[in-house]
Amino acid sequence: MSTQDKPPASRRRQLLQAGAAGLAVLAAPAIVRAQGAAKLRIGFWPVAAGLPFFAAVDKGYFKEAGLDVEPLKFAGAQQVMEGMLAGRCDGSANGTGSANLAIGEIAQPGLFKIFCTNPSNAKYVLDEFIVAKDSPIKTMAELAGKKVASGPGIQNVTLCKTMLERAGAKGATVSELPIGQHVAALVAGQVDACYTLEPTGTVGRMNGTTRVIEAGVVAKYILGDPMAPWHGGAASLTTEFIKKNPEIAKKYIAAYARGVELVRTKPDEARQFMKGYTAIEGKLTAEVPLASYMLYNEFKPSDVAYFQKFYDLFTDKGIFEKKVVVDTLLYKA
Repeated sequence: MSTQDKPPASRRRQLLQAGAAGLAVLAAPAIVRAQGAAKLRIGFWPVAAGLPFFAAVDKGYFKEAGLDVEPLKFAGAQQVMEGMLAGRCDGSANGTGSANLAIGEIAQPGLFKIFCTNPSNAKYVLDEFIVAKDSPIKTMAELAGKKVASGPGIQNVTLCKTMLERAGAKGATVSELPIGQHVAALVAGQVDACYTLEPTGTVGRMNGTTRVIEAGVVAKYILGDPMAPWHGGAASLTTEFIKKNPEIAKKYIAAYARGVELVRTKPDEARQFMKGYTAIEGKLTAEVPLASYMLYNEFKPSDVAYFQKFYDLFTDKGIFEKKVVVDTLLYKA
């Protein structure tokens, strides 16, 4: 049973456990919390999976915890990771590619700790292949020999190429393209298909220009089960920040967990916070499929195993120069 499928009472207990150490600050008078607010710079890129972070910012959860959180928008997950390596970011929001983060870990061992992932699959959709609405292509296999665009960065490109291979689409050529340009590229006929992330598929469907040929593709083609949790994105804090500011880190994670709780229990209210952070606004906000979320204290051995299987693909493909052990990257309170 996935975390999101657990009874509300069980989920709430886990959320409270995740943030217990940080929730005490919420009882402090506002004037006390406002003095000397701790500053955190958090990198994100404009995909729907970042919703708990967006909601926590706009609902004021971080401010209520006495934190000054600066959202830093990047064109891709790789840039978020590079920002963390360079010390320009103190962490990443959900939606930041987990494999991109792992490359940063290889470059600088002990770089970060993951405290929340956004597992997706055929039910909680984030990843998909899309084509132009009037395209004759109806299956993944029919992309053999076709031009396919992928989101930017090594995680997206590696997954795209591997999934095409496993779906029987031999000879397809893959090129990187910012996800915000996927719909336009299909409409212009520059590419035959795109491996993309939400909200792109919803944008194209709602404006009548593109359609999805298959969703939840990573779980199916990489993990071997359409309902397996693909921990493709992760919220993290740098280990340096956690070591220097352990109590602030706990408060941040507690406030972030409130954002997760809002998405889980009041998704319709949470959806509005995509505006300004993603390409989604207006009527589109009600249509975007939402990813699931898993906090560090909600991981079961099977979740870690699927996460590890995802990472092992990149080791097998030679993208990771050494094995990256997932369990060592998870935040421990």
